[in-house]
Amino acid sequence: MEKYISVMETAERWKISPRRVQVLCNENRILGAKKQSGVWFIPCGAKKPEKIKSGVKCENKKTLNVLSLFSGCGGMDLGFEGGFSVLKQSVNPTIHKDWKIKKDGDNWVKLPKNMYHTVFANDIKPEAKAAWNNYFGKRGLDKSCYYLDSIVDLVKLQKENKINIFPEDVDIVTGGFPCQDFSVAGKRLGFESDKGHNGKKIDINAPTVENRGHLYMWMREVIAITKPKLFIAENVKGLTNLKDVKEIIENDFSSVCNGGYLVVPARVLNAARYGVPQGRERVIFFGFKKSELTQEALEKLSADRIDDEFDPYPIPTHYLEKNNKSDNEMPFVTVRQAFVDLQEPEQSIDISQQKYSKAKYMGKHCQGQQEVRLDGIGPTIRSEHHGNIEFRRLSREHGGEYVEELDNGMKERRLTIRECARIQTFPDNYEFVIPKKEDDVSVSASEAYKIIGNAVPPLLAFHIAKRLEENWNRYFGR
Repeated sequence: MEKYISVMETAERWKISPRRVQVLCNENRILGAKKQSGVWFIPCGAKKPEKIKSGVKCENKKTLNVLSLFSGCGGMDLGFEGGFSVLKQSVNPTIHKDWKIKKDGDNWVKLPKNMYHTVFANDIKPEAKAAWNNYFGKRGLDKSCYYLDSIVDLVKLQKENKINIFPEDVDIVTGGFPCQDFSVAGKRLGFESDKGHNGKKIDINAPTVENRGHLYMWMREVIAITKPKLFIAENVKGLTNLKDVKEIIENDFSSVCNGGYLVVPARVLNAARYGVPQGRERVIFFGFKKSELTQEALEKLSADRIDDEFDPYPIPTHYLEKNNKSDNEMPFVTVRQAFVDLQEPEQSIDISQQKYSKAKYMGKHCQGQQEVRLDGIGPTIRSEHHGNIEFRRLSREHGGEYVEELDNGMKERRLTIRECARIQTFPDNYEFVIPKKEDDVSVSASEAYKIIGNAVPPLLAFHIAKRLEENWNRYFGR
């Protein structure tokens, strides 16, 4: 009868970390390994697999490991990794002269690769995982680092089974904890959410701390386990005017590791101020590990007003109104600019441009029944689209303003998947409508809308990542 040993015993025998053993198990590279109740068991006689190629890392720089929570399809992850294309109008070369931008055709530029490397990601939506794997796998990231599990279950699995789910040597933890319960577009139940950590209706007897409105507390648990130098949490602007929610969350984050983290006052960032063609406002929390900060950084970040050079929040690069702009800022990026070179769905070979919601016009009293303003800022791309994604073009009958397009035979239709992705600043080589592949599910157009709407705009995340990269030695020394 085959004898089995634990992950810990295997790690000691092969002189590698327990986390590495788990990765090899998830990749099916250990012959005969089996999983029971979430725990891997390895045959006693199993041989250590040969080395596999690691993920793409930044050359000639220290690499900082990023643990990503509530990752979705990876908007935040892409921003931290860098190395993707955006509209040339989205980058302000005067303010960011130090960014090593490369021209990528007439209308695009490629952002540089950053010093961060994603070592862990998770979400409960299989479609988000499928899209993440499809894109980041091609960039060289290890697909087995994406866990399709609730953060609550992962934390419990590590604590109760005393096995390493979360990797060691984590420098940064990021997480856009679920926002539906704080959004002005939702029921605004906040901490009293009626949804559980797995997205399903909560059992009346389930622990309150496991409801969707309290999932930031489980992000806090991961921070306590991994003890990163820095964490970044993101949520909707609506959180800031829902009772005293922002202050409660700041205090809860500050108390992690017995008060070991300095949480600077949260701030709302409008993505349009950073070259994103969308009026998307998000509140950002930064937490710094006090014991890792230099004495000067600790003092500066603790001040009532943080000096500009130590401020972790990125500098705005685009203005929304001419009479309210700072020096060197560029005008906001318009929807028309974002849609450059896009063909109509019938002519496009890009399946994400071919697909769009066929939901009929329901009247202006309903959400999402307006057409986009081509020369304005794009609408906030939402995560739940039950027929309410905005129109690219309305008919005359429904008040459409783009009569020239209508006269040229272009029909009333809603925004395509690719148009939503452009508004969010995802690059065109990110596929969203995907057939089933290996162990991943297929991604339909309906699900694509949702995972795009759930994401942090990659360009906004890039600004956050780059600001921290520039200040890293200032915060933590050399």
